[in-house]
Amino acid sequence: MSTLSWLHPDRVASLEAVLRERILILDGGMGTMLQGHRLDEDGFRGARFVDGRDSDHMHHHDHPGACDLKGNNDLLTLTQPDIIRDVHEAYLEAGADLVETNTFNSTRISQADYHLEHLAYELNREGAKLARAACDAFTAKTPAKPRFVIGILGPTSRTASLSPDVNDPGFRNVTFEELVSNYNEAACGLVDGGADMIMVETIFDTLNAKAALFALSELFRARGRRLPVMISGTITDRSGRTLSGQTAEAFYYSIKHIRPLSVGLNCALGAADLRPHLQTLANVAECFVSTHPNAGLPNAFGEYDETPAQMASVIGGFARDGLLNMVGGCCGTTPAHIKAIAEAVRPYAPRAMPSKEKDAV
Repeated sequence: MSTLSWLHPDRVASLEAVLRERILILDGGMGTMLQGHRLDEDGFRGARFVDGRDSDHMHHHDHPGACDLKGNNDLLTLTQPDIIRDVHEAYLEAGADLVETNTFNSTRISQADYHLEHLAYELNREGAKLARAACDAFTAKTPAKPRFVIGILGPTSRTASLSPDVNDPGFRNVTFEELVSNYNEAACGLVDGGADMIMVETIFDTLNAKAALFALSELFRARGRRLPVMISGTITDRSGRTLSGQTAEAFYYSIKHIRPLSVGLNCALGAADLRPHLQTLANVAECFVSTHPNAGLPNAFGEYDETPAQMASVIGGFARDGLLNMVGGCCGTTPAHIKAIAEAVRPYAPRAMPSKEKDAV
């Protein structure tokens, strides 16, 4: 079998065709759904890590017995795969066209908190396989509505452009090269597990995003083919800037050279607060535009209060005004939110791509 067979060019072509036809629906929050299972430490460990060691990697020195694994949602891909697949299926049932892999923290840097760095590749590969199986099952049921897997590269817990120490602004706790190698390993797993595209998501530091995009370009060169790349940044406060100080427009211009399939914004703010920044992107982007906001802003208990109906009415307005090509939900959203959003945007045409001709005049 050729090493290039993972790409499925026909699937990519069908994705672009569908994007020109209608607004596509992304899934919603993974963490929100997993919290509902109220898993304890044993639930997170499953059979494989039951005695405090990774039974598949007995030789590994830093065994994870030394720390709690509870809260490591990505690990559930290996220890509770049925739960993860059920979440994917609940979102597909709710109307999602695009399913995101459970790999937001599946890099060595992020797994180091649990002494599970050695699982990075496997977490990505298996995460993509679970999403692939769920999507293929739904596509088989309704071939006219193909479903697609988005391989997720999260931001990591480090930032390449800012110091974590306020007294030492020149200090960095990660290098560009470390980020590149982390992202490369994760992306290899996503590709090998069958992702249709890769989303570099929840970007708060554009330098981290550039490391991810560089890693992807290296990987695509090595494999001889490229996958579509989605880029989704996060505006971290009311000033409308990313943590590394860029407006939505500046962020877009700093990544447009890689010719992404889409650019968008997710997390941090609720839909209403994201609107002006999304409008900016919709005006300038020469690619598709996506958004997956939180269900409002977190309340005093860190919970998200926006109901499916509230969120859907705001997002319906985005669709009516021609701002959207892809839309879903981030923190606090559930299949009920996604179903309501899908219904709200259904009557509206997708955002039209800006025409290149006007530049030539």
